[in-house]
This record gives sequence, C-alpha cells and structure tokens, in this order.
Amino acid sequence: MASSPRVRFAPSPTGYLHIGGARTALFNYLYARRFGGTFILRIEDTDLERSTEASLKAIFDALKWLDIAWDEGPEKGGPHSPYFQTQRLDTYRQHAEQLIAAGKAYRCYCTQDELRERRALSEKSRRAQAEKEGRKITDEEARAWKYDGLCRNRKDIPEGRPSVVRFKMPSNEGTVSFDDLVLGRIAKEYSDLDDWVMLRADGIPLYNYGCVIDDHLMEITLVSRGQEHVNSTLPQLMLYQALGWQPPQFAHLPLILGPDREKLSKRKHKEADVMLHKANGILPEALLNFVIRLGWSHGDDEVISRQQMIEWFDFKDVGSTSGVWNPDKLLWLNQHYLKTLPVQDIAGRLAPFLAEKGHALPPGDAHLERFVMAFRERAKTLEEMATMAVPYLKQGVTLDEKAAAKHLTADALKLVRQVRDEAAALPEWSVAALDTIIKTVSERAAVGMGKVAQPVRVAITGNTVSPGIGETLLLMGKDEALRRLDAALARG
Repeated sequence: MASSPRVRFAPSPTGYLHIGGARTALFNYLYARRFGGTFILRIEDTDLERSTEASLKAIFDALKWLDIAWDEGPEKGGPHSPYFQTQRLDTYRQHAEQLIAAGKAYRCYCTQDELRERRALSEKSRRAQAEKEGRKITDEEARAWKYDGLCRNRKDIPEGRPSVVRFKMPSNEGTVSFDDLVLGRIAKEYSDLDDWVMLRADGIPLYNYGCVIDDHLMEITLVSRGQEHVNSTLPQLMLYQALGWQPPQFAHLPLILGPDREKLSKRKHKEADVMLHKANGILPEALLNFVIRLGWSHGDDEVISRQQMIEWFDFKDVGSTSGVWNPDKLLWLNQHYLKTLPVQDIAGRLAPFLAEKGHALPPGDAHLERFVMAFRERAKTLEEMATMAVPYLKQGVTLDEKAAAKHLTADALKLVRQVRDEAAALPEWSVAALDTIIKTVSERAAVGMGKVAQPVRVAITGNTVSPGIGETLLLMGKDEALRRLDAALARG
C-alpha cells in the first residue's frame, strides 16, 4: 500500500449502536490497524430532532465495550477537529457558497407544497400518457420524479423566502462511475441523477453533501459503509468532481439479515442492539468473532482472535452476499471463549451478573474463579453462569420433592451422615479431600459412588444436577454445606 490509509466510522446518534454499524466500525478499525493507518470516529449529528446525548453515550459505550478504539475523534481530538457535524456548519456554508459562485450549485426557493404539487402533476401526466398509449405503468414508474430545475436560472426571487442549496447536475451527456472494492464496477448516466439538495435553509448539510466535505477535509482515503449507500455514492462523486477533489476508494458492505432472513433492523430484531448482547452475557470477543464472519471470511476459520483479525483482514476478502444471523453460532462461539479465556478474566466479568442477582462479591473473591471453573463447560453465557452460581451463594436450599423422595431415603441418609461427619473433620476443604470421602463411604458400604454422591447432591443443591460432587461441596463452602447436610438429615 502506497500510503497509510485513513478510514472512518460516522454514526448518527439517533439510537443504540446497530450490529451493522459495529461491523462497519470493526472493518475500518482492522483495516487501519493492519496497514498502519488511522481510524477516525466522526459523529453525524445533523438530525437535530432525533440526535440525543443518550444515543451518543450508547455509541461510545458500545465501541469501548467492543474495544474498537478510535485514533481521532470525540474524546481524543485530532488535527481535523471538530468531529461533530453540527460544529462544522460554517465549513459547509463556505463550500456551498464556493459552488454557487462557480455556477455548480444554486439556491432553490421552491416550497415543499410547490414540490408536492409539481410531483403530483407529473404523476398524473405520466398515467394519462400511458393510458393514451394503451400500456400499463407501475406506481413506481408513475411517481418517478426528478427536480425539474425551476430555480436553476430563476429571476423572480421570492422576497424573504428561505432557500436550500441544490447541486447543479451537468446538462451534457455523461456517465459517473467507480470501482467498488466489494461490488466491482458501478455506473450511472448523468440524466438519471437530479439536482439534489446539498444544504437546508437552516444551514444543516444533507448526508450526500456533509460527508463529502468532511471526508475530503479529514483526508479519508477509503470509505467503507453498507450497501444501502451505493446509490448515494454516485451524486457524491459528482460533488467531488465539481470541487476538483480526488475521491476516496469505496467499499460497500453486504447486508446483515436477521434469523427470518429479512434485513436486520432496529424495529424488528432485538439482535440488532450491540449492548443487548452484553446484557445477555455475551463476551465482546465472541460478538466480534461472530460479526466479522457476516460478510468476510478467511478460509474455513471459525474461531478468529483479534490478532488474527488484524493480520488477515482486507476489503478484497469481503463478499457481496448478505450474512445471516445465526444465534446458535453466536452461543457456540461465546461458550468457546468462556472455556478458553483466562479464568481470572472471566471471573471479573461474571461479578456484575452476580451483583445484579443480589450477590455482590468483592474483586478477587475465591468464589468467582471457582464458579468459572465449575460452570464454563455448561454455561453458554455469563448470564447462564451467574444463574448456575446463585444457589451456591444462598443460605438454605429448597428441595425438589421428587428428587428428595427418591434419593433422601432412610438408608441413603445413613450414608449422608457419614459424609457429613467426615467432611466436618477435614482440615482442608478441597475437591480432592471431599471426593476421597465420597469414595471411602461408598467402599465401606459396598455401594457405587453414585449411591452416596447423589443423596449428598440433592441435600446440597435441592436437585440431581450439579458439577462433580467434590466440586459442588467446595463451591458451597464448608459452613453452608454442613448446614444443608444437617437440614437433610433432620428430615429423617
């Protein structure tokens, strides 16, 4: 690569960070890291009615949780600040005036009512012409309308009426085109594009205008975004041409589909919310691993570390086929990371989930690592792991009556008594020592270990499912384990 790339992620703070946005941020971040470039965060907050501080915080929190760190932008600063579009209005106004002076843009005084009226007349005329010619016309064809250029050379300037600024498409024949890194060659005739609005009357830039000005001034070399922006790229290229600027490269990413194979949307799919996955106990490592595979691949690799992502990622390996959300694959990946990340690391992440369930443990509490070791093979999420751990943090137990009737018989309780007395005398409460007691009692009674372990398990947990019996007793702790064994013995 000839020079270090400068890439950006430019979300609008109108809601939570969407999974599609997270993937865009990830791809740009990885590209910058692999090729020694710069990753910029820019906030496109020009939707004044919907942009909120809460949404901005949600975006920051999600990116930080995913550890997608930006090099320039809010909270970091940089040579091209400010990084909020609402703080750059003078810049947009200046460039608009420059284009107007060069005859490449103009002020449009048409009101919304006038535009609606002319659009309706155009539709009526199209339908009438089709009927006259005896041919059918679709609603889409009938309603197709481009701005008619009324204000291009308008002389009767309405006094006191506000105006927008429109881009003046060239009147000659021509084609605008670009080579997309994902989709290949894309082209469109000038005649298919209209004189689009660049700047609103209140000075707020529209998307196609604001992002071009910012991308150029921030020296962006590659723009990566969703495929829904492909049609926006063509008028943007005309603006680059009018300003005499070299456009960046473009890479339009495939759609992400929900489990129902419809476009993953905030309205229909809860999976679209990045931070919901955090609340559900998904690890950021797992979510990133899952998301990167929605449109990009490296051979048949399924488990991909962050370092491998950085070493392998390139937009040339992004496919054009939509990625489909597979919740089972996400859970599989999450369990993989629960089992393979350092125990101490997972223990620290488990603590908040236990606290939410009313069991706040101090950092470094021995219970946390014990819970991870006990449940990492069974739990698919931190939430599940916390749920499994809660019974070991309570005082007392509620017995499943069917399990108690089957396993806490008079004969079984005699064996439980022996386990209880020998466990109480242990100098060290360890898995090995506790398992030895179970084995010794079963051998002495000439019964299988299950005949001893299962009654003890029911007495300790209230049911028949738990980790190994020595581990179960260790998790419970000596004092609480003895109390529960005593309570079971009192039944007999």
